[in-house]
Amino acid sequence: MLTIPFLVVTGCGDGPVGGVAAPASIPAPAAPSTTAPSGSSSAVPTPSSRSVAPTPTPPSTTPVRGCRSPEFTTSEADGGWSDGGYYVHNNMWNADEAGPETLRACAYDNWYVESTQPDSTSVKTYPNVHKDINEQNGKPFNDYSVIRTTFAGRGPGVGIYDVAYDLWLNGVGDGNGVSELMVWTENLKQQPSGDKLETYTAGGSTYDVWADDDGYVAFVSRATQYSGSLDLKAMIAFAIGKGLIPPNPTVNQIGYGIEFCSTGGGKARFTLTDFSVTMS
Repeated sequence: MLTIPFLVVTGCGDGPVGGVAAPASIPAPAAPSTTAPSGSSSAVPTPSSRSVAPTPTPPSTTPVRGCRSPEFTTSEADGGWSDGGYYVHNNMWNADEAGPETLRACAYDNWYVESTQPDSTSVKTYPNVHKDINEQNGKPFNDYSVIRTTFAGRGPGVGIYDVAYDLWLNGVGDGNGVSELMVWTENLKQQPSGDKLETYTAGGSTYDVWADDDGYVAFVSRATQYSGSLDLKAMIAFAIGKGLIPPNPTVNQIGYGIEFCSTGGGKARFTLTDFSVTMS
């Protein structure tokens, strides 16, 4: 089992942005994908402004596709499962502050998490599903004509969290020259790192684009998106064109899940019912 550090790049609620630098373990490779923590994390400067999305309507607590007989269940901080070329990861990376969390999966694109997080503002966990490219070594962005994805996920509508894609470019985790690009599809009282620099519109949705000086970029949707599809190649190209990401980075990992900061002290559920990545 390998271990790498990775960086917290978002903050929550009204408190200061940032968190604890934390290591994340990478489970041993499993064909056709390897396992690795996907998520964000490291101390970052407090943003001068914040992004507040409309409060989403609390979803049903019943998983939409009815994952009633899970193939995999874990309450371990680093528990995970390989399925269909993807890796489903509980990823309780901030274990010193995190409360209990259990992930139950019927498939890589049909799983849910029940999480109980204290009423504080640091990011605690990032349960997610992700795809590793070339065993995390990545491939050059310019080699792809298509990088598209589909998603469907719902946060609990309580506490502090963001539902988000997490893309790692030029490496995975905390390393020299590594870039992290997030796409927030749902946001409840969260805030990204850095400053709002640009606006991006595609597919009928508008995003505020935030960035800091440490290689972090976040596309924050102004309206909640519980499901849909994204042209990730176009989003990466936009960030490159604005000088926020170096030209022709390697694309190393693409994930989607929820960053839990708080559930208000009670149990809350995140449900995922679709995820796919198409690259060619």
